[in-house]
Amino acid sequence: MRTLVALIAALPFVAGAAAQKVVTLGGDVTEIVYALGAQSALVARDSTSQWPPEALKLPDVGYLRQLNAEGILATRPTTVLASIQAQPSLALSQVEQNGVTVVTIPGSNDVSVMDEKVRIVAEALHKQPEGEKLRAQMKAQLAALPTTPLNKRVLFILSHGGMNAMAAGQQTGADSAIRAAGLQNAMQGFTRYQPLSQEGVIASQPDLVVISAEGVKSMGGEANLWKLPGLVQTPAGRHQQVLQVDDMALLGFSVRTPEAIRQLRDKAERLP
Repeated sequence: MRTLVALIAALPFVAGAAAQKVVTLGGDVTEIVYALGAQSALVARDSTSQWPPEALKLPDVGYLRQLNAEGILATRPTTVLASIQAQPSLALSQVEQNGVTVVTIPGSNDVSVMDEKVRIVAEALHKQPEGEKLRAQMKAQLAALPTTPLNKRVLFILSHGGMNAMAAGQQTGADSAIRAAGLQNAMQGFTRYQPLSQEGVIASQPDLVVISAEGVKSMGGEANLWKLPGLVQTPAGRHQQVLQVDDMALLGFSVRTPEAIRQLRDKAERLP
């Protein structure tokens, strides 16, 4: 009898969770939702949500920093899970004023933020047991990464269509990922992203260039990468050592990040 009463009491909660209609803003957030097995609640996602491939079938509400309240509300969501990168946002304030729950997912330039992201998304989706399992899995993956420092210098280049190539300094997600792999960021002495200069590249003497596959594509192919100022005068340029990555996997600090960091470390260990 007590079991029956407990089940009846839980019905509103279960029904409420099942009835959730969720919009995700941020590729990292969307990946976590899928990893928790909660993708059936999704009704839309933003344009940075490109993985897993089935997410592309969802309606796209636009770039998370250029949101339109009407576009989000048209999907009739009950909950919006928004990356901190989408805030502050007038559009999200308007969405919230229309009775939609907006949950902000934290972000930082530190790999450790992954754990908090999963915890908050899992709570918002009433998937706490799945969240605890995923958190434990990701912690184990990070703990399994090699911790011995490797004397290899990595230059991370940010390049997208219509913008000049930029180098990642300290206080960037790229710097955190490089350090998590036990490697050295070739660019020292400045924070955030700075325009690539011939003098800076030559002085940094990277052993490996890391750049997104989309970045290489925007340059017109890998051959044009080595034409960047000063790059041929570095060990990476002379040996044409490059690792093309999915930047959301490496820098999104989400479910694919531990594996992306391992791939970076593996590539560095194979360098001449």
